Amino acid sequence: DWVTDHLNHDHVGFVSVFETTIRSLGGLLSAYDWSGDPAFLKKANDLGGRLAHAFESQSGLAYSQTQLNGHNSKNAGWQGNQANIAEFGTLQVEFRYLAKLTNQSHYADDAMRAYELMHELQPEHGLFPIYVRNDMRKPAFTNNRVTFGAMGDSFYEYLLKTWLQGGKRETKYREMYDKAMDGVANRLIQTSTPSGLTYMAEGVTDGPKLVHKMDHLVCFMGGSLALGAYTDPDGLDSPRAQRDLKLGKALAYTCYQMYARMKTGIAPELVKFYDDMDFEKPRDAAFYILRPETVETFFILNQLTGDPVYREWGWEIFQSIEKYCKKEVGYGGLRDVGRLDQPPENRMESFFLAETLKYLYLLMDPDTEVDILNKHVFNTEAHPTRMFPVIDEEHIIEKTK
Repeated sequence: DWVTDHLNHDHVGFVSVFETTIRSLGGLLSAYDWSGDPAFLKKANDLGGRLAHAFESQSGLAYSQTQLNGHNSKNAGWQGNQANIAEFGTLQVEFRYLAKLTNQSHYADDAMRAYELMHELQPEHGLFPIYVRNDMRKPAFTNNRVTFGAMGDSFYEYLLKTWLQGGKRETKYREMYDKAMDGVANRLIQTSTPSGLTYMAEGVTDGPKLVHKMDHLVCFMGGSLALGAYTDPDGLDSPRAQRDLKLGKALAYTCYQMYARMKTGIAPELVKFYDDMDFEKPRDAAFYILRPETVETFFILNQLTGDPVYREWGWEIFQSIEKYCKKEVGYGGLRDVGRLDQPPENRMESFFLAETLKYLYLLMDPDTEVDILNKHVFNTEAHPTRMFPVIDEEHIIEKTK
């Protein structure tokens, strides 16, 4: 009733296209997928139509901001004439689903143009710089930085998930993903000393230079690599799949150590790696804002492998969150995960409910209906929808008419 009667976008000005797509549009679509209530799909169609104005750039790569109560779009001021790959490359799962359920193909066509353009620009080693100029007909990279943290991460996640969503039929996107994972294995994977922890450094596209730090955001890659391994077209026993599964498990363990080695049992925003001391939390990034990526990876690995260790690690993290982050009416982040004498911040990110707690709950639920191999695709904000072949088999589209 609230969605039907009170959710109204007419009064909303400029918003982040990326954040509004993954949080609001993705949430409405998932609510429809699980409930079948047409109110959610109707409101998603209204929001999607407003967000789609962002694709009206010269290149077709989405602007980062659009006006919901108007018809104006632009890049954020700090971005100038460029966009980052994580923003325009993390809209595809949502807009394709919306196109499928509403029979409005332009939603998918607009969103997928980014992948067609990036396919033409993908470097031989597979890894993409994070910034692309999007104000001219033919886009071009504007820097050489490679990261699987902020501004890079979910672009790679969606290459795999778009392929899965479509029933593994669109081989181009899987090939782009596999080429990128070859680049990860060959150029970014490092091992710490003295403990031999596996981590992903940041790099550049045109040389061997590395920055030996790993954002908490990168911890999604443990699950992504494992999911890619279990769905590898060459089979789980193939050398590539076994490589990626091993890397995924190793990254998951490193991310667990990012929690376990802190006084609070909670990981910082990032860690930096140094010779003979594994990693440290930097002073300017010692905070925790209730991020989900590590428990996301634990959920995926537990569902795929059945190994109970991921539940045990997730339970430890949940207990630490309960102990140090819980407030009277919610949960707050921490300014320094190395201090025990601090109250939680008076702020809770929406992704804590949408992702962190959801993944922890699903991790502990042995009877969940969620099936990430055969039925569901999670968007990057943890909103699951059914894969297209399942939609066809269950005649979902006929039920919307």
